[in-house]
Amino acid sequence: MKDIFEKDLSGEMVSPNEPGYETLITAIFDTMKTATEMNTGYRTPDEVHTYMERILGKPVDASTTILPPLYIDYGQPVTIGQRCFIQQCCTFFGRGGISIGNDVFIGPKVNIITINHDPDPDNRSATYGRKIIIEDKVWIGIGATILPGVRLGYGCIVGAGSVVTKDVPPLTVVAGNPARIIKRIELSKK
Repeated sequence: MKDIFEKDLSGEMVSPNEPGYETLITAIFDTMKTATEMNTGYRTPDEVHTYMERILGKPVDASTTILPPLYIDYGQPVTIGQRCFIQQCCTFFGRGGISIGNDVFIGPKVNIITINHDPDPDNRSATYGRKIIIEDKVWIGIGATILPGVRLGYGCIVGAGSVVTKDVPPLTVVAGNPARIIKRIELSKK
């Protein structure tokens, strides 16, 4: 039988009425406590890395820069690649899993949300997760929101303020709510 964390990652419905829910809530509050400590006052890049490694439960490459504050509910299923730059005031709902590739730029106030609620009003407190995959060299503009289950393809650009509801092909620019392709990126031949 899957525990509640495995159910989150597999996309199954998780209810506040099931065994293990208190463990999940405790883990969320523990993560939020560590994130709040990181977000309170000035932190050196090394201190931020130390906090992020505690939140994620794994190393963060020294080439990656994360500018607090970062709001995160649960970090264990989140991975962050090399040479990434994550700006201030981002929110990660990581319970469903977030995979951030290498050389990814994430603008300020970006929301990466892997959890959704049951549409049934009688079960609305139940949630389910869908992993978000951000491939290498993606750029997400200020204030964009990435919704559960989305894959952002290699080198794509998400315009500021966009709401991404479906997969974005590699080397495209998307914008709007819901985000739609507005152009393809032509690579220069050097």
